[in-house]
Amino acid sequence: MSYQVRPMTADDGEAVALWRYPGPWAVYDSTGPLDPAEGYWTVVDECGDLAGFACFGVEARVPGLAEQPGTLDVGVGMRPDLTGQGQGAPFAEAVLAHAREVAGARRARAVVQQWNERSLRLLRRLGFEETGTHDVPQQGQRYVVLERDL
Repeated sequence: MSYQVRPMTADDGEAVALWRYPGPWAVYDSTGPLDPAEGYWTVVDECGDLAGFACFGVEARVPGLAEQPGTLDVGVGMRPDLTGQGQGAPFAEAVLAHAREVAGARRARAVVQQWNERSLRLLRRLGFEETGTHDVPQQGQRYVVLERDL
């Protein structure tokens, strides 16, 4: 399966708002439609179907994490029925390729909840290295911070 990133439409943002993840991944459920004007992008599969979304910069940054010059914060979400199907790497590579084209940053930074081993394994396989942790007290969550060259 291959993926492409394109501008998000309002319909895409509304569709993402309806996604519900199982078990502990429910923390990734959206609280409302994603707004294309806020820097969200749509990831589509080779048939043109909505497979996920991406965001960059401030929209991808978890609360309290400082901006790092020359580094682009990257966030993604994959449609719940596609997760765990072995498509994470091609999905993420499409997002990173898009980031290289549009961002002008030299490095990418991803922040993943510490318990989310599936995402951490994927990022490590993609060449991301852990550079620290970040606590969000109001959420009571610890995140792992990972970076790689774009």
